[in-house]
Amino acid sequence: MLAELVDHVVGVDPDRDSITIAVIDAHTTAVLANERFAADAAGYESAIVFSDQHSSPTTRCWAIEGSSSYGRGLLAKLERGGEMVVEFDQPRHRASKSSAKSDALDAVRAAREALGREHLSTPRAHTGPREAIRVHTVARDAAVRSRTAAINELKSLVVTADEQLRAELRGLGAIRLTQRCARFRATTQPDIAISHTRLAMRSIARRIEHLEGEIADHDVALKMLIDNAAPQLVAEFGIGYVTAATFYLAWSHPGRCRSEAAFARLAGAAPIEATSGLNQQRHRLCRTGDRKLNQALHVVALVRKRADPATRTYLDRRTSEGKTNREATRCIKRYIARRVWRPLEHSPT
Repeated sequence: MLAELVDHVVGVDPDRDSITIAVIDAHTTAVLANERFAADAAGYESAIVFSDQHSSPTTRCWAIEGSSSYGRGLLAKLERGGEMVVEFDQPRHRASKSSAKSDALDAVRAAREALGREHLSTPRAHTGPREAIRVHTVARDAAVRSRTAAINELKSLVVTADEQLRAELRGLGAIRLTQRCARFRATTQPDIAISHTRLAMRSIARRIEHLEGEIADHDVALKMLIDNAAPQLVAEFGIGYVTAATFYLAWSHPGRCRSEAAFARLAGAAPIEATSGLNQQRHRLCRTGDRKLNQALHVVALVRKRADPATRTYLDRRTSEGKTNREATRCIKRYIARRVWRPLEHSPT
């Protein structure tokens, strides 16, 4: 427990322009002091000095809510100073019985809930290879979403276009449709609706081609970064560079997930007991955790089920034991979580 390790906990509720901190006695949970500071370099320094007046840097811990967003600047400052920091993610209790809410109350709650938890979360790494992988992954995901939306827009224009234009484009797949529309030229056709529909289709198709080039650039960058940071991931069957990047971002650094079971729980792939009475072999699906990580595990599981003989054998054995296909797939995802965590945690990066 955190109360056995430190004498004080500094709860932090960060916002865009300010941070609110509350210094809590770890043994009595009493509020010793609270204050608000600007969310900049000078404000972070003032917050540390204010905390030094009520606690010792060697016997305190910082509990930051949202350390991956508004709290990132303060987290970087504290890590450079060698301070102990834990991440406060999801509150287990509401702000107060009276439903009162303020930044000061949120800071106090972050500190007190950190004291009451058996397992503490270490903030994700925000520098080095992980940050480089993260920014390319975020940009790539946005480009993929935009490309999908643009393709849907182009197909919808085909559906509502004049029959003459529909006949020209009918039966084309997304790739050939994009290539054909990108080569449209301005015409002097008397029908103004058809001529401008072709221009709009050309604009959307060229946007799709631009987005595809952007995605390809991010793929090249991710391949280089993953080959340097975690080549052992792509050596596993069914794991590509995009899913490897998702695994690496969730894992972050050695020690963040204390065990393979904790990593599986983070991914929502750990079975949860749901037994009662005579039924003592029942489990239910975990719907919490990192859903992007869960999606990556599911993609790898589908690839293994389709192309890996060992996985096919395992799937047949599980189904012969009475499990449904979905339950057997969840077992495969749990196995993949183990195969991902172990090389990341125990191999040099």
